[in-house]
Order: sequence, then structure tokens, then C-alpha cells
Amino acid sequence: MIKGKIRAVCISEKKGTPKKDVGTVNIIENFGLENDAHAGSERQVSLLSWDQVEEFKKSGADVRAGDFGENLLVEGFDFKTFPVGTKFKCNDVILELIQIGKKCHSACTVTQRTGKCIMPVEGVFARVVQGGKVSLGDEIELLEGRRFSASVLVASDRSSKGEREDKSGPLIKEILENAGYLVTGITLLPDDEEGLYKALCQIADIQKPDVIFTSGGTGFSPRDMMPEATKRAATKDAPGIAEGLRAYSMTITPRAMLSRATSVIRNKTLIINMPGSPKAGKECLEYLLPVLEHGIPVLRGEGDA
Repeated sequence: MIKGKIRAVCISEKKGTPKKDVGTVNIIENFGLENDAHAGSERQVSLLSWDQVEEFKKSGADVRAGDFGENLLVEGFDFKTFPVGTKFKCNDVILELIQIGKKCHSACTVTQRTGKCIMPVEGVFARVVQGGKVSLGDEIELLEGRRFSASVLVASDRSSKGEREDKSGPLIKEILENAGYLVTGITLLPDDEEGLYKALCQIADIQKPDVIFTSGGTGFSPRDMMPEATKRAATKDAPGIAEGLRAYSMTITPRAMLSRATSVIRNKTLIINMPGSPKAGKECLEYLLPVLEHGIPVLRGEGDA
């Protein structure tokens, strides 16, 4: 069992102010650190590697616990190397990673003082699966059995305007969760290539899920641009997945040959175009998920090809 140690427990009572080390805190299930201004948000707990902060200090930077906005400063883990869905346990508290790194929208106090901040690259965010008390010096351990993670991106002009209920995204999410995936969210956008491309890049680069499943926008309509957006986001091609899904779907309906769906890799995230029909999406997922049990660990660098 891999273990680390809590080196600081930090909160801020007001957003926009540096966090202060309080030594011990109550962490509330599905909420965050008690009395912390950022508790209750989607990113309930922020964690940062103490080892990376110490390395940063070697450049001459004068920083203290909480200056980067982290709740928990932890020795022994390089958090950015763990995939979304990884769980850590400290006493009774169980935390599940939901996001690796973040995009800074304004210069923090550390950036203003030193010209650089490591939180956007080294920091991670977690949700509280189980609450309890955490104190300075407590051990924190990596739990085995990490789940796969996924995000869903739906392309639909009408659904994005609220003119029609989207049923494909929630169905994909339900199937994935029943298969043990952590689904980090559903994004609903119009059939616009540029917007879809930017969303794919942002999800892959910030959330870093194992897979992004897209729904819709793969047909012959002039507005169907999901394959084009997906190809633009690629760092590697992975055509076999889309080819396999198309071949399987053609055993159900010959209209499957009209699909322009593609599949690619962006860094360590698979992007797989799925049909917009809930029925077809369900059929494709049932066919695909057993294969991904092998493919995702290989992509993570954890298995043999």
C-alpha cells in the first residue's frame, strides 16, 4: 500500500484570499472542508504535492502552506500522475480525484510575487466520498481498484437551445456508471465545429478522463461536424474503434454505413464518436465497453498491448 503524510491543512473563510494552515479540520461528505470558502463547489477539496512545493522553493520562491490555494498539502504523492477516479483514504475520509490541474483565469498572489504558479499543473481536485477529521501528520494512503473515468459531449442544435430534451447523454452516463465508470460530466453544445473542438480539448486537457464519448453530429447533414472537430483534437489516430462500431452496427441496420463517426487519442484520453440515437448508442456501448477493459490500461501505460 502506497502511503503519504499530511503536511498542512488549509482553509480560507473568504474566496480570493490565501488559505491558512489550521492544523486540523472536519471534512464533510459531498461538501468539502468545514468553514472553507470553496466548500460546496464542484471542486470540493484541492490537493497539492508537498514534494513539488519544496522543489519550487529551490528557485528562491518564498511560499507558505496555503499560498497556492490548496486545502491539503501532502508529502509522498505526485498527484498529477494519477488518473481521474483515483481514491485516497485518510482516517475515515475518502477522496476521489475528479480533475487534474486547472486553468487560472487571473494571476494569483504567488504568480504576482514570483511570476509562476505550480497549482495549474501540479494541483488536483477531489470530491468527498466519505467524511471525517484530518490533521497535520496524519497518514494518507492510495486505495487500490481505480475506476475508469469518462466525460460525455453531446452535439445538438435543438437540445442546446432547450427545444428538445437530450436523452442520449443521460443514457450514456447511466450505462457507464453501471459499468463502474466515474462520469465527470455531460456537456451539451450546438453542432458547431469550433465550439466542439475547443470543448474536446478543454475536457481532455483539464479533466483528463480516460475516455470522452461524444453523441450526435456524425451524419451527412451540413451541420454534422463532430468528426471534423474530433480529428482536429487528435494527437494520435485510433481508427479501429470507429470501424468496429460501424461494422457491428451494420449487422443491425444497413444505415450504419452512413455514419462518419471517428475515434482518436488526445494525449492519454480516447475520444470516441457515438451515434446520436439513444438506442444505437446503447447497442454500441454494450459492444465496446468489454474491449475498453483492455484498451484503457494500455493507454494509461499500465498494461501490455
